[in-house]
Amino acid sequence: MNHGRILASLAIGTVLGCASAAKQQESLGSTQERQVTLGTAQREIRVGMSQPEVATSLGSPNIVTKDSDGKETWIYDKVASEASYSTSSSGTGLLLVLFGYGHQSSGAASSTQRTLTVVIKFDQQSRVESMTYHSTKF
Repeated sequence: MNHGRILASLAIGTVLGCASAAKQQESLGSTQERQVTLGTAQREIRVGMSQPEVATSLGSPNIVTKDSDGKETWIYDKVASEASYSTSSSGTGLLLVLFGYGHQSSGAASSTQRTLTVVIKFDQQSRVESMTYHSTKF
């Protein structure tokens, strides 16, 4: 069996795997849409801003309501999951590990969930009247 061909195949597979992952990331849409943060809302949203200015800063809201006076409320409700993985292995060399000889591994994983709800109330002129928020991490 030719070890050089095996290593070359593994290298090509790794490069192609990274390229397809990058394409999948691009297909997810606007990064700004996915990254509404409390810091962004606190830094960019001000009383008196217009609805288009808010949409430019935070993207489209998840929920839009209108009260009996005609005032709109925009709600941004975001949930993020973070996962961390750590692995370590010990072995007696790359080729032996590739063929399953002398290889031991161990690892750990952890995950965190974050939620963010931002509520923006507009006045009758469609300007920001107030902003409230709630953030959790568990």
